[in-house]
Order: sequence, then structure tokens, then C-alpha cells
Amino acid sequence: MEFFDGLAAVPAGYGPSAVTIGKFDGVHSGHRAILARLRALAEERGDLASVVVTFDRHPLSLLAPAFCPNPLVSNPQKVHLLADSGIDATLMLTFDQALADLEPEEFVRRVLVEALDARLVLAGSDFRFGREGAGDVTVLKELGRVHGFEVALIDDVREGSERGERRASSTWIREALEAGAVDEAARVLGRPPVVRSVVIEGERRGRELGFPTANLDPARLEGFLPADGVYAAWATVDGVRYPSAVSIGNNPTFEGVPQHQAEAHLLDVDLDLYGRTIELAFVARLRGMARFDSLDELIAAIRADADAARRALAVNG
Repeated sequence: MEFFDGLAAVPAGYGPSAVTIGKFDGVHSGHRAILARLRALAEERGDLASVVVTFDRHPLSLLAPAFCPNPLVSNPQKVHLLADSGIDATLMLTFDQALADLEPEEFVRRVLVEALDARLVLAGSDFRFGREGAGDVTVLKELGRVHGFEVALIDDVREGSERGERRASSTWIREALEAGAVDEAARVLGRPPVVRSVVIEGERRGRELGFPTANLDPARLEGFLPADGVYAAWATVDGVRYPSAVSIGNNPTFEGVPQHQAEAHLLDVDLDLYGRTIELAFVARLRGMARFDSLDELIAAIRADADAARRALAVNG
């Protein structure tokens, strides 16, 4: 997949293309249905490049910061997931005030026409674009007639939930992760929820107890941590996958542990991970965070967590 970091990075004469536009936060099952449809339409229409136009941040981070949700994935994670979908190119635009102020016609001219030579634009029925969301599908179709591109609509992807069918969305995934329901989040994502970071030195309490842990640097964390608790997860380091039990929270048995800290105990191996990047793919929530009255009780609970993680990962290998 080609990656263009801004309009200036798109080579002159690029295209013709089939384009879809969106935040693509999480690149979940609904997004992947759009991407599959985009690829199919590009092939049907002839030699069109399939292109995603996305943004380097959520638009609300500029327009209404108080209401901006935390991202499900980092930009590097998003680019990797988009590449895995099989599309030909991603154009990532910096969502700054200059972009936010573009009128719908100017956005179409600069991005779709001049940069990408779009011949087909795939959009959902609720698609909005341009200054203050002034552009909608009707406006897009009108501009398509002027500039020579077709607009195709795609229906929402719906998934089953406890309350019946629901539109697959980043909002739903965040709600599931905030409740610790990593299995539900995985169903909507179409894959386990993943975070990654660099391993830093901690207090070494786990090693002293016989269960060494890899502490994730919160300043370099990519992805969306689920709710406090203990989880079974696959840990990947340098391309090698290990079963692990992951604790998220402040570990109330000890004083002074930061809130929402993530630490992974790799099962049945003891590796020097300091300074290395670790990726955690969450499979199941084992229990909530708890305070223990003695170290013996804590050690027994950790041992039980490790056994439970082994069982969960054996089922979800």
C-alpha cells in the first residue's frame, strides 16, 4: 500500500481512483466492509486505484475538544490495518483549522479532483464534509456531476448485541472496552483489541513474588486500554507470540501504583524485555481488580490468574 502523508505527498498525475473518506478509528468490521466494497468497485470500473482519505486526528480534537473520544488505535496502527485490508493507497490529511475551514466544493476540488483524480466516491448515507459539515451526500452527488465522478452509497454494517442488532461503530467498541468486555469489542472489531508500548522498569514487585511482569510505558501507549482488571492476552515481542496474563489498574494491594497501569506476565518464560516493544491482544477478562490482605493471598490469586489465562488462550488460540 502507498502512503501519502498530506496532499503534497501525492505524486502529480496520480489516479484515476476510487475513494472513500473517514476517520477509520479502529478499522473495525464496518470499516472493512467499506474497504472491501471499495476494492470491488475499483476493479469493476476498470483500472482505478482504491484510496482511503483519513485524518491524523479526530476532528473533534480541534472542533470540540471536550467531546473528543480517545482513539482506538494510533496512526501507525491505523495505517498498518488499512494496508492489511488490501487497498492501494491511504492519504492522511492533517486535520487543522485550514482543513476544517474548507468549503465542501473546495475540499472536493483539492482532495478528490486535483490530488486523486477520483472517478468514484464511496460514502455512507450520513457522510458529512466541509466547513461545519455543510456538505452531505446530496452535495457530494452534485459536485460529482460537475467534476465527473460517481457517488456510490454503502449501508451500515450491523452486529448482534445483548440489546439486538446495532451499527458497528467505534463508539460501541469504546463502550465495550470501558466495561472490560474485550470479547464483545473483538466481535465488532473483527479481531482482538490490541495495545502496544515499550517495556519500562517498574517496582519489580512481580519478580519478587515469582511472577515477573512487563510494564508498559503509558507515555508511549498505542491503542485503547480496557477497564481495570485481569485479562488473558497474547503478547507479541519481536514477532514471537507468548501467552500472558495482563493486569490493568493501580494494584490496590500496594501503595503508590499509578492508575490504569498495564503490566503483562508472560506465562512459562522469563525474558529480558526492558526497552523492547510489546503488543498485547486481549482475549478474555478473567476478573476485576481486587485488594488482598496478605502477600500469600495475592500470590495465590496471581497463580490462579495464570491458570485461567492458559485455559482461555487454549480455547482462543
